[in-house]
Amino acid sequence: MADKTYPMTAAGKQKLEEELENLKTVRRPEVIERIKVARGFGDLSENSEYESAKDEQSSLETRIAQVETMLRFAEIIDANAVAADEVSLGRKVSFVEDGDDEEETYEIVGAAEADAFGGKISNESPIAKGLIGHKVGDKVSIATPGGNMTVKITKVEG
Repeated sequence: MADKTYPMTAAGKQKLEEELENLKTVRRPEVIERIKVARGFGDLSENSEYESAKDEQSSLETRIAQVETMLRFAEIIDANAVAADEVSLGRKVSFVEDGDDEEETYEIVGAAEADAFGGKISNESPIAKGLIGHKVGDKVSIATPGGNMTVKITKVEG
């Protein structure tokens, strides 16, 4: 069975590398220190500070493992490998939904980089899946959990 790859931009990979460095060199020692201090409070069976610190350590180690896996199987996508007006991972796409005058713009990124509030949507999202491979001027019907939507692509930026 092939391992899952994590498509991402070079900037997204760098951001994950920085996060991993912070988790290992800053956050992990902080949590270890919290555990050490909490142990000094006595009876561990009724020590909420100790339990809280151990829970945080578990979450931290899980995140470290996730980030390491994403970096190990990262697939850097070169947006310049496709036509300049074609929607692909690493590009910003603007579109207008039928019946709406407001233009929406999103950058299509790998799942590890997605931040809907920051205007970055995952290449695995229904909207991105529907747009990838299409060009400026195309009308695209996109199946979303809320129903189908039809959009016209107005701009693609590298």
